[in-house]
Amino acid sequence: MEFSTVLIDWYQKNKRNLPWRDTTDPYKIWISEIILQQTRVSQGLPYYHAFITQYPTISDLAMASEKDILILWQGLGYYSRARNLHEAAKNIHLYYHGIFPSDYSTILSLKGIGEYTAAAIASFAFKLPHPVLDGNVYRFISRLFGIEEPIDTNQGKKKIQHALGIIFDQSQPDIFNQAIMEFGALQCVPKKPACDRCAFSHQCIAYKNRKVDQLPYKRGRTKVVNTFHTYFFIRYKENTYIEQRTEGIWKNLYQFPMVESLKSSEDTICELSEYFTNNPKIKIIDSYTTKHLLSHRKIYATFYTINLNKRPLFLKNNIFEITMKAMGTKYPLSILIQNFMKRNTHD
Repeated sequence: MEFSTVLIDWYQKNKRNLPWRDTTDPYKIWISEIILQQTRVSQGLPYYHAFITQYPTISDLAMASEKDILILWQGLGYYSRARNLHEAAKNIHLYYHGIFPSDYSTILSLKGIGEYTAAAIASFAFKLPHPVLDGNVYRFISRLFGIEEPIDTNQGKKKIQHALGIIFDQSQPDIFNQAIMEFGALQCVPKKPACDRCAFSHQCIAYKNRKVDQLPYKRGRTKVVNTFHTYFFIRYKENTYIEQRTEGIWKNLYQFPMVESLKSSEDTICELSEYFTNNPKIKIIDSYTTKHLLSHRKIYATFYTINLNKRPLFLKNNIFEITMKAMGTKYPLSILIQNFMKRNTHD
């Protein structure tokens, strides 16, 4: 196939040296693919090494506690990935004797694995002929074939899949998939791609029609909702107080006692007294407000730093006392809380 030959030749000359490309171990490939979802390679690389070092086998990962896995995941965001990774590892350990399944349908059935990830693992580890479709491939194919249907619609997705099937090299699916993803990541980039130095510019319909900057096209965008978090950073000597989240994107992570609302309110500070049954004397010594943007919401967070003159007799709900040093080392935190702790340490 001429297309495949040109693409793979480009890949061999330009590919990045990444550790998961030097193995056919499905476990290592799986770890890398989950980490790299919604994550830049430069950011994900140290996490990959940390996971492989701490959990060298699927069974090691399965036997770990969720808390330890979340601590290792801190800073990557999208924590459901870590929880799903753990759940899938436990199922593989239990039902497949710790051996990663080698057929596409079973891989796809694992928790947290969608069509793209299943295709990547199946092709990279087992050379099964399943084409990958990540964001980089969507962009490259939509430009190459001039597909103007929105890629976030069924019609647009079907056109992309059909076009990819035309050029897909079933004889070497592993190297072809690596190559086409790398081409989208390094050459056919979202903004200002170097089309004059592209190996496929002569056949790229978007380039011929001067629509490179318009493709791929998306019909709709995720609505961003504003939410307001008020955190109480309560200090008693060298200790502080935290609680564990039970729902949402930061489920099972830890945070300072917090009040959440959909609108800003000056009254939330009044709720602080409800956290302590013996109502010790408190002193607010600092307040800090920041914004934290997620894919579907913007969080306006206010942190009140509060000193207590005596330890509370009883604490509300699941709030408990820990040492300041245990924050983030024994109790996994969201990046929002981590950033506040760094600021507080520097101050």
